[in-house]
Amino acid sequence: MKMIAMAALAALSLAFLTPVAAHATDQQNLVDEARITLDHLRTDKEFGNAPELLRKARAVLIVPTLVKAGFFLGGEGGDGVMLARSGRGTWTDPAFYTMASASFGLQIGIQSAEVIMIINTDKALTALEADQFKFGAQAGIAVVTLGAGAQAASSTALNSADIIVWSSASGAYAGLTLEGSLVKPRDSYNEAYYGRPIAVREILNMNAGRNPGADGLRAMLK
Repeated sequence: MKMIAMAALAALSLAFLTPVAAHATDQQNLVDEARITLDHLRTDKEFGNAPELLRKARAVLIVPTLVKAGFFLGGEGGDGVMLARSGRGTWTDPAFYTMASASFGLQIGIQSAEVIMIINTDKALTALEADQFKFGAQAGIAVVTLGAGAQAASSTALNSADIIVWSSASGAYAGLTLEGSLVKPRDSYNEAYYGRPIAVREILNMNAGRNPGADGLRAMLK
């Protein structure tokens, strides 16, 4: 009887622990995909000043796969991670985010894209740390989206932009329009990755427990 009770307890424990472990694996996969996406930005021949902009960035938000689910209507979005640069010049561990819209402005025929937001100012970072950020609704936040051929990369608009958005789909610029899109912290992902409930401000102010799984991504930003 005692052995049966112990077996039942073990099975019950496994039932609770397995989803958490799977969830943490999902997040590590997202961190690894973000590293690959960041490498695509850094080696983008048409966006030659990406490394310089990253060196000056206050933070970066990386969405490895932004999906356009339907031609006319449909749920669209993707998960991503944001890292901030500390006052000492080091990069924080990632805070997990989700991005959603009723209608992303991807070009016709493009169903998914990689997206990186280069965040240049404390004002923009503070806005993104809030419970919800909506593009086009945040007064005083200047957003520049790189178009085909990354011609905007040489414009003076980049120098005054709070957020610069790079997007690519299969090597071609995705022509992304973010007006009305929402960006929100994904609290359940952050809790699973760091092992406790934690706000994005804690993570981005380096008050979180470290996760060595993000070391590769942090190193690429140095």
